[in-house]
Amino acid sequence: MREKRIRRLITPLGTGAVVGITMLGGVPAQAAPVTTPFKTACLATPSAVAGPTVQAQDASVTIDAPESVAAGEEFEVTIIPPPITFPNSASGATVQNVSRIKIDVAIPQNATYLGADTVAGTSVGLSGVTPNVLRVNENGAVDANGSVLRLSGNNVVIGNSPTSSKSSEGGIVAKAGPGSETTFQLPQVRARLKAGASGNVEIKLRTAGDAGAWANDKNFLTFLPKASLIVTAWAPTQCTPRDSESAPLNAGAGPLSTTRIVEADKATTTTISGPNAAKNGSPVTLTANVAPAANGGTVQFKDGDAPLGAPVPVTGGAAIIAPVFDTDGPHSITAEYSGTTGFTGSVSAAKVITVTTDAPPDAVTTTTVTAPSNAKVGQDVNLTAKVTPAGTGGTVEFTVDGGAPVPGMVGSDGVAVAPYTFTSTGTHKVVARFTGVSGYAKSVSPAFPVSVTQPAAADVETTTTLDAVGTVTRNTPVTLRATVAPGTAKGTVQFKLGDAPLGAPVEVVDGVATLPTTFVSPGTFNVTAEFVGAPGFTASASAPQTLTVPGDPGPGTGGGTGSLDGLFGGFGS
Repeated sequence: MREKRIRRLITPLGTGAVVGITMLGGVPAQAAPVTTPFKTACLATPSAVAGPTVQAQDASVTIDAPESVAAGEEFEVTIIPPPITFPNSASGATVQNVSRIKIDVAIPQNATYLGADTVAGTSVGLSGVTPNVLRVNENGAVDANGSVLRLSGNNVVIGNSPTSSKSSEGGIVAKAGPGSETTFQLPQVRARLKAGASGNVEIKLRTAGDAGAWANDKNFLTFLPKASLIVTAWAPTQCTPRDSESAPLNAGAGPLSTTRIVEADKATTTTISGPNAAKNGSPVTLTANVAPAANGGTVQFKDGDAPLGAPVPVTGGAAIIAPVFDTDGPHSITAEYSGTTGFTGSVSAAKVITVTTDAPPDAVTTTTVTAPSNAKVGQDVNLTAKVTPAGTGGTVEFTVDGGAPVPGMVGSDGVAVAPYTFTSTGTHKVVARFTGVSGYAKSVSPAFPVSVTQPAAADVETTTTLDAVGTVTRNTPVTLRATVAPGTAKGTVQFKLGDAPLGAPVEVVDGVATLPTTFVSPGTFNVTAEFVGAPGFTASASAPQTLTVPGDPGPGTGGGTGSLDGLFGGFGS
């Protein structure tokens, strides 16, 4: 009978706080309020009448949060505790009050805490110390750099504070009123935050470290019921989000809301690469390089103030044009990048091209090996190199440790790909030699190190094959199809055009991955499929397939080798 009386005292307070998050200014999109249900388990340790009592019951936290905020943006978080009800008597025992109430919330990562206050007029049925909000450290002391936001009566609580007690009334007090039960309301808390540069801002109850342990004064919810029958019984109570005393922390210890920080647009720089001289009446390939590499937006090339053709789509940080100049003399070429989501626009410095009726010398090229950085013995991989400026055409010959050359076609994007399989462990050096073509000089890359290790003995070896692509029509949907053997292999396939990903990785189902996509610009490219195995399966890559997208390069551009009005375009869903 005595145990039952104490149990009834802690049951009404075993629920977590209801937390609502609102954003000032109304700029960020608001997500619909989300309720996270979980159980809260509490331990009450009375000073008389009964022994320690455990009670677990349903709880929930409701959050109204912005889906996103801008990097560096200041916003407010309003924490709204729910009404809490407790019985005024239990099997003859009289409940006098519940005091020393506190709720702890973790200061969120990726945000700067600017301060917090209680909201006037939002509490009901409270006496004792006026509720306030303090920032405290792990020891419960007020600390400007603390990791905990505490709603309490000036830090007068049952423990984890310099002003703790488990046998005296103090702090926030909810006195029993007339009738069979008493309801009180803790005040709302308005906290001010400033979003960091990136990442997510997550609201969590305090459960890190000791706060997540069973029966610890650092638990997110603690309070002190006081009851009397013949003697006074104090029942300090500690609550954590778990299903039972022996259960692990549950969903109540996880993120109860997640607000994405929208990063500030990255500043870009645009440069032009291409020959310094051109022959009157012949196309010359110019590449605008946007750094950091962006996918999206357009580049408008200009000859002085006059546009050179239409704006060119940017993919993989580059846009290509092949204009024909019909006037001898110097031409001052600039490239204006429009910018896109996450990237600012920028304008290149002028590049002067001297146009003459005589054939100019071959343009200087550079060749760089870009992949792979590591591999497994026996694994099919692709050696990848990039020739600058793009649009040269021609061939790259790869050599590994000075061995026999492995040729790869240079696509219109300047990327050459060749299949290879390493047969021994160690660091192997890959060199790519661009053979040169009419108008473009030869070039050789620096040696590129590839670390080769043995696959795990238990891993199942895989092979990946990409169906032939061939010639496709511009602006017409096509489907790329890769087959992974054995058919039981689990993992994803990343389709690539040159060295640029085509969409997101695709899940392999029954040994097959497919990707619908559309190509919008003419040219010839290398298409590959790279399988990333789930645990227990090795990775593998398909040999490159040649993609040809015929079409008129468009106004202001020429035909022939490397004649493009832009890189590849649309990415499928």
